[in-house]
Formats: sequence, structure tokens, C-alpha cells
Amino acid sequence: MVLVLASCSLPLPDKPVRPQLYDLGPAALPAAADAQPDAAALVFDPVVAPAAIDGTQIIYRLAYSDGGQQPRPYASARWTMPPPQLIGQRLREVLAARRPVIDAGTGFAALELRAELDEFAQVFSAADVSEGVVRLRVTATMPAARGNRLLGQRTFIVRKPAATADALGGATALRAASDEVAREVADWVDTLSPPPPPSH
Repeated sequence: MVLVLASCSLPLPDKPVRPQLYDLGPAALPAAADAQPDAAALVFDPVVAPAAIDGTQIIYRLAYSDGGQQPRPYASARWTMPPPQLIGQRLREVLAARRPVIDAGTGFAALELRAELDEFAQVFSAADVSEGVVRLRVTATMPAARGNRLLGQRTFIVRKPAATADALGGATALRAASDEVAREVADWVDTLSPPPPPSH
């Protein structure tokens, strides 16, 4: 009986704390006058990424401690979906504001884009100084009868300072970096033109 009463007086364990969820928020799309309804349609393949950033963890790196070589996840914060899907969604929104964007296998398109997300993390240069870093490699090809023809490949790197040294600061900085990357990719795609057909 004494043991039963003693156990009743023990404090109950705390409920597990649910992690805060973050995404990139709504895209800042161009005005209707900036859209290009007659622009060539493009196929946009799903973005791929290495396993370290292909989960829902919000990743940070300590450049001042280990050179940034160790990806570390925040324990109490998560993305609503993996970063490749987040950045892919943002790219699709920005590109679709300028030209038709279709899925692979659904029809003919003059351009095809493939993107590889190489970095999507909050990088600390000091204990209280950090930035959101997005590094994206994009390849543009033109479908052709004898296989795709390369139009160009470019790596986009954007760094945005974080206002606070925590997950919220990192998520906000990565949103700003993602927005800029999406705009830069769309601007670059606008400069591409299919190569002339080979002469006979």
C-alpha cells in the first residue's frame, strides 16, 4: 500500500513536444504584365538531392567548429516536406508564372529541366552568426529525335543572412534564398534558345 501511494505522488512524465513545422510560404510571383504566355513550354523533372538533405529535418552546419562537414538536424523543428520537394514546388510556381510547365510524359515541350539540390542548410560562421545556403545545379536540354540535346548547365548558389541563430532564423533565411534561386533559374531559362538544326 505504501508503495502504491508513493507511486501516485510521482510527477507524470511530460508530453512529448511536437516539432515546429516550417515551409517556404507563398511565392512572390511576378505581375501579370511580366508573364510570357507565348513562351515555350518546358518539362520540369522532380528535384533530386543527397540523402543528408532529403528528409524533413532542418539541417544546420557549424563552419566555425568542424568546417561545416557535419550536417546536424534541429530536434524541435521540421520541414513540412523534404527540401527537394519544397524547392521544386517553388521553382514550378515561379516558372509557371512565365511559361507553361508540364510533367514528363504528358506532352511535347521545347525544353526540359533537371535540378539537383546540393545544399539546403543553415550555416553558422560563429555561434550567433548564420546564413541560409541553397546550392542548386540545373541542366536544360531540348528533346530531339536522337536524344536530348544539351542547352546549358549552371550551378546557382545563394546565401541569405539569418536574423536569429535558431531554426526559425534558418527557415526564414532559407526561404529568402530559395525565392532568389527560383528567380535566377527562371531568368536563366528565359535566355536559353534551342540550337539551330544541323546542316545537311
